[in-house]
Amino acid sequence: MTSDHPHPAEQDPTSALADTARAIIDANRYLALGTADRTGSPWTTPVFFAHHEYRDFLWISAPGAAHSRNIAERAEVSAVVFDSGVAPGTGQAVYMAASAAEETDLDRWLALYPGAPERGGRTFPAEQVRPPAPYRLYRARVTQHWTLCPRDPGTACAPHGLAGDHRVRVAPI
Repeated sequence: MTSDHPHPAEQDPTSALADTARAIIDANRYLALGTADRTGSPWTTPVFFAHHEYRDFLWISAPGAAHSRNIAERAEVSAVVFDSGVAPGTGQAVYMAASAAEETDLDRWLALYPGAPERGGRTFPAEQVRPPAPYRLYRARVTQHWTLCPRDPGTACAPHGLAGDHRVRVAPI
């Protein structure tokens, strides 16, 4: 079972896990965005993303979408980037805690969205993401990154001696 709240002592000081986290983010186009409304009722949705230096994640959404409404009420979000097409027990993921909001500095952030052309996204001129247009640009500023501690299935990991899945804080990424 995976721990929901990694212990700060699990932070990995080496760059190997940071390299893994960057590779996972670079290899994927979608993240699962977790939000909650003001009462704590959760909502998760996939969004096509671009990122800046692995700290700022950008996406385009309708302001009336459940996750957008939730962000307007409660900025704290979670996100996971992973490849859902791999065999069970072989997957890697980057888990993130962040603060999100509708972005107002459109010139700065639209210059980075949708990322490299080979990712397949389309560009949005500013007039397509400001009122009265149907979409907005959102940005999540990541405060913490984690990955699963690498280990062979059924064996304990070397750094922690744990045989179950557990997350390791990756800093800096």
